[in-house]
Amino acid sequence: MSVLIDPPSWPGPRGLLWSHLVSDSSTGELHAFAELLGVPRRAFDRDHYDVPETVYERALALGAEAVSSRELVTRLTAAGLRRRRVRPGIDASRMDPGSAGIASP
Repeated sequence: MSVLIDPPSWPGPRGLLWSHLVSDSSTGELHAFAELLGVPRRAFDRDHYDVPETVYERALALGAEAVSSRELVTRLTAAGLRRRRVRPGIDASRMDPGSAGIASP
């Protein structure tokens, strides 16, 4: 059971770089960690929190595990906690859970 964070490399608001904060155990664990970190619930998006580079080091100090973006997605998916955005016009019942959001034929 781990809270994972990828490097702050995603451009975002206020000219900051942003990271993704996830749990490979449960969303409950993730919400509790985010609250401890001081991240507001509005930063939660389906299966992760978007967090600014200004909290990255504090997240590590509180026990988050630094991983690559690829490993973060791999572990989130393996835990069954990945929640993809469903695009309008795509039949979600045809989605392959291991795909990149592309419907199967």
